[in-house]
Amino acid sequence: MDLAYRLFARPYLFSMDAERAHVTALKMAGRVARSPELCQLAAALYAPAPSPRLRMQAFGLTFDNPVGLAAGLDKDGEAIDLWAALGFGFVELGTVTPGHGQPGNEPPRLTRVVEDRAIVNRMGFNNRGAPHLAGRLAARRTRIPCGANLGKAKVTPLDEAPDDYEATLRAVWPHADYIVINVSSPNTPGLRDLQAVAALEPLVARVVGTNRALAAEHGRNVPVLLKIAPDLADSDVDAVAELAVASGLDGIVATNTTLRHDLLSRSAGIEGGVSGVPLAPRALELTRRLYRRLEGRLPIVGVGGIRSAEDAWRRIRAGATLVQVYTGLIYEGPGLIASIVEGLDQRLRESRYDGLADVVGVDA
Repeated sequence: MDLAYRLFARPYLFSMDAERAHVTALKMAGRVARSPELCQLAAALYAPAPSPRLRMQAFGLTFDNPVGLAAGLDKDGEAIDLWAALGFGFVELGTVTPGHGQPGNEPPRLTRVVEDRAIVNRMGFNNRGAPHLAGRLAARRTRIPCGANLGKAKVTPLDEAPDDYEATLRAVWPHADYIVINVSSPNTPGLRDLQAVAALEPLVARVVGTNRALAAEHGRNVPVLLKIAPDLADSDVDAVAELAVASGLDGIVATNTTLRHDLLSRSAGIEGGVSGVPLAPRALELTRRLYRRLEGRLPIVGVGGIRSAEDAWRRIRAGATLVQVYTGLIYEGPGLIASIVEGLDQRLRESRYDGLADVVGVDA
């Protein structure tokens, strides 16, 4: 953890209700992001030293380092240029829904469990809508890969969900570098039912088909990934992996938050998805299972409980090509990015591997 964050920023933010702290921090991040000079200062203070050993290729994109910002922190793309300045190798924005978005669930809907380094949320895809995110993507100065995480509106019936995913895809497609189909959030009623293969197959076919039509029309490829829940049974994980390959998806994001509150040392006081350290063992296990099942046919983005270089190193050795952080950033501060990136580079220097790509899946 960086000293300034530990001594000043975190005590100030943690003195507030968790959602108010989130909103406050994101507003501050947005102000910095709009200033090239402040972004340059942030880069001077926090950005890790570049290393060609950490460059990764996945789903047709190049990443200067494998550490990304997970979806959910900056749903509307308000601080894209700051995330790049801090040293992230890529950023995933959203989840967004069609049109003007939606307010999400009623509060309280976000809380910390500090002793577990965990966050529990039931935000419910609060966002300003896919067209707004498209505008933010179009206005960014940075060129690091930026993904858009897509969901359905709360009021949309499940049998009409493909319409929502297609609408959000069309809105963000011109400006996103990759797309993620999110059917794994526990905070939209019924959404996880779409992970059942019978429901997932037509939805994925609709998104992939629309994506291919747009690519043919505009001569530009935008990879499509699927984000899955950690609470799937192993047999369902296997079925989803096979569906992902057969349907033409370009990768899998593993994992979303978990509903297993028994992993927490105390009651969070609200229902919702658990992220952070308690999620790490299952996310690691699921990454390893997916890697074995996929046999290199699709890359995996590993997310869930990563808060150190050692966590990221284990996840990559288990089969993740890229990793993402969110809750770890809240607890450790912006210095976490350089800590992970430089820690991975140090482990490579001490190993027999020439580059990080050679490490993917060695423990799987």
